[in-house]
Amino acid sequence: MEHYGIWSVIPPLVAIVLAIRTKKVFIALFGGIWMSYLVLNRGHPVASFYDAVLSLVKVFKSEGNTKTIMFSALVGALILFVQKSGGVAGFVRSMQEKLKFSGNQPDKLRRKVAFFAWLTGIVVFVETSISSLTVGTVFRPLFDKLRISREKLAYLADSSSAPVSVLLPFNAWGAFIMGLLLVEGLDKPFVWLMRSIPYNFYAWITLFVGFWVIMKNWHIGPMKSAERRVRETGKLLDDFAVPMVSEALTEVSPVPDAKPKAYNMLVPVAVMVLMMPVLLAVTGWDSGLPGWENASFFRKIISAMGNGSGSTSVLFAVITALAVAALMYKYQKIAGLNEINEWTLKGISEMMPLALLMMMAFAIGSVTKSLGTGIYLAELSEGFLAPEFIPVIIFLLSAFIAFSTGTSWGTFAIMIPIAVPVALKSGVPVPLVLASVLSGGVFGDHASPISDTTIISSMAAATDHIDHVKTQLPYALLSAAAASIFFVTAGLLLTG
Repeated sequence: MEHYGIWSVIPPLVAIVLAIRTKKVFIALFGGIWMSYLVLNRGHPVASFYDAVLSLVKVFKSEGNTKTIMFSALVGALILFVQKSGGVAGFVRSMQEKLKFSGNQPDKLRRKVAFFAWLTGIVVFVETSISSLTVGTVFRPLFDKLRISREKLAYLADSSSAPVSVLLPFNAWGAFIMGLLLVEGLDKPFVWLMRSIPYNFYAWITLFVGFWVIMKNWHIGPMKSAERRVRETGKLLDDFAVPMVSEALTEVSPVPDAKPKAYNMLVPVAVMVLMMPVLLAVTGWDSGLPGWENASFFRKIISAMGNGSGSTSVLFAVITALAVAALMYKYQKIAGLNEINEWTLKGISEMMPLALLMMMAFAIGSVTKSLGTGIYLAELSEGFLAPEFIPVIIFLLSAFIAFSTGTSWGTFAIMIPIAVPVALKSGVPVPLVLASVLSGGVFGDHASPISDTTIISSMAAATDHIDHVKTQLPYALLSAAAASIFFVTAGLLLTG
């Protein structure tokens, strides 16, 4: 049996409904896993619960899954390293020194400062929280002095974090998505992910809209009111605003012996980013390219990177970055072995919720495949849904789930196991359908009031959270509408 008919759809629907109603992705994912085994075991609740728990254990039978989870945990250690060492504080000070207040052109200076804030969010793409926190922390004093609203700062921090993290997937996002693709039986997940990047319309449009807002002072709706308020009255916040102050909750103070030095953050992060493509090439070398012996070195590199192990590469890239950071801090007498050990364990512990989410995501992806959910939906859609419209439908559904639950990763975990088989069955290009899921997930991560990225952006900018959501939402909705048009167009042009 290729699928279980209508019963193959019930478990992911349960996961979606639970996620929307409870706002608890862990409960939703486990509920979906349990329901899947209820179908497979023909309604035996105890046996299904037993199998559901064991399915979480079986996740670690896959080397790729285990490496991905280990990488994500170790990223937490690296984040703590660069904060404790004074690297983040040094980067903040360096940026503030470079952006001097000079001349008599306040509008031009405002654009310059806003552009650097947007650009910083793009450069610090390794992790969305660090990106938002860095933008808010660095540029808040500059925005206040130049009378640029904190709502605009929160918007720029938010709109340049998640979109960039999914477009430059040399981070935990990329590792997580590649793990989900492996579960779906797609070999060379790095290649599939890279092929989806040009079609990730929402992420691209969001970045462009942010740039346009800066260059043209394009303020609409509540954002226009916020900018008028701060320009005319100097009020950084609305009269009834309750700012979310970030320092006490999000900043980690450097150790006493650490002097603020930007390279204590930049060097380890650069090592991790640069090591990823290098290790992809190493792990994919001698990949069986036809005519390999006579191929040019450049062609060998490209082929090797396409056939390399993404999970191995990201794992050893972050390990290398941690080793470099430890040596740097030891040499500077910032930390000894005891401190390095303590920071590593603490950083890993902070990422345990993420590791648990990934474990459950891999498990539900595997069991949904056993149910044949995607195959059934593809067969069902053949009767009334033209394949050309599958990408936009998947985008809108993913956007709805992500906005309702506040999590892009949970959306990926629910939708990728459905979308990939639908694409393979219906003849729609897999990179296009994958991009539609990723775009929808990023919309929710960017715009949802319960998204951690949205909350952290409000905290980092020290603005009222609801004010941030209200001023940002018109831009997000316009970007989503434009992305929908692009997905319809791409579906019409590429499907056939």
